[in-house]
Amino acid sequence: MISINVSKRVKTYNGYYNILVDTKFPLHKTTQIIGPSGVGKTTLLRIIAGLLNPEKGRLVHDNETWLDTDKSINLAPQQRHIGFVFQDYALFPNMTVEEHLQFGCKDENFINRLLQIGQLEQFKTHKPKHLSGGQQQRLSVLRALSTSPQLLLMDEPFSALDNTLKTSIISDLKNLFKELKITCLVVTHQPLDDLGFADFTFEMG
Repeated sequence: MISINVSKRVKTYNGYYNILVDTKFPLHKTTQIIGPSGVGKTTLLRIIAGLLNPEKGRLVHDNETWLDTDKSINLAPQQRHIGFVFQDYALFPNMTVEEHLQFGCKDENFINRLLQIGQLEQFKTHKPKHLSGGQQQRLSVLRALSTSPQLLLMDEPFSALDNTLKTSIISDLKNLFKELKITCLVVTHQPLDDLGFADFTFEMG
């Protein structure tokens, strides 16, 4: 179980807004996080990843305390063994598709499997500037998976994909998540439970 109780003050166009989250997420399942724009969905992912610090709060992952402001506990992102799919992809411009995956994994068989899942086998020598938006988005997902993370955080990971491609990739991803026992939290404006991707829903706002 992931137990989180945090408070974060964020600046908006009309002042400050307090994001308060007190909930639990099941392990080894996929939970979609939905809610209106500006409610703090991305902020929540960044707090869980250790990329953003709340003013106050506690975060426990599978009985391991990652964050406890009262006890001055705050594990660094690399200590949390997470994968993060950023909304802007955050790819390395000087690396090819294959090099992105090799950066986090030395298992060529697993890398080839990821390329197959993302349908990027024929683009493995391409750099991001030579990829379409949808291909860059798929690479971002595969790179996050290349380290076999225990927790995968995804921010609008399928927004650039057409429905046919999305359905195909989601099916393969679900099989991989089950095999590797990955817990996934995914921020989305388009509900994914009807595609069989999300097991649970957490609504913010």
